[in-house]
Amino acid sequence: MTSERDKTLAALKIAIQMEIDGKECYLAASDESGNELGRKLLRSLAAEEDIHRRKFVEIYETVSGKKDWPATDFKPDGGKKLRTIFARTCQILGPDVKALAGELDAIQMAIDKESQSYDFYKRQVKSAVYDSEREFYESLAGEEQEHHLILLDYYEYLKDPAAWFVAKEKPSLDGG
Repeated sequence: MTSERDKTLAALKIAIQMEIDGKECYLAASDESGNELGRKLLRSLAAEEDIHRRKFVEIYETVSGKKDWPATDFKPDGGKKLRTIFARTCQILGPDVKALAGELDAIQMAIDKESQSYDFYKRQVKSAVYDSEREFYESLAGEEQEHHLILLDYYEYLKDPAAWFVAKEKPSLDGG
């Protein structure tokens, strides 16, 4: 029979691998990017995945040492840093940006990875034994959701920059 600790450790192993895969996905997407600011956005996402992985490894080591889930100091910024990078990208590149052939596919793969991570972390929230575990997974799910939204916005921007600017700036005719 599998103990709660074994289930927790198995989930942590999955989470660690998901973060490793996410980082690799972002680095690959960065290599596909046709602009420096896009590469910076994707490398920043890769760095965040690495922060998550390190936190999971720390928790794994604690739990595997027969201790309860530790309190964590994980405080995501709600995507503020990434949104700033994205806003700068759009300002500098404007509506004339051109995506390289594989760039949209790479961004779509990253979007899918974020969705998978979000779904996994939300399932972990439901099965969490400790309040600190539940809070940690909830914070991570929120951050992964924010990553998903930023990537989706970036995808739409690259796919059709002029339409993206129209949608975001909401121009109107003033009849005057």
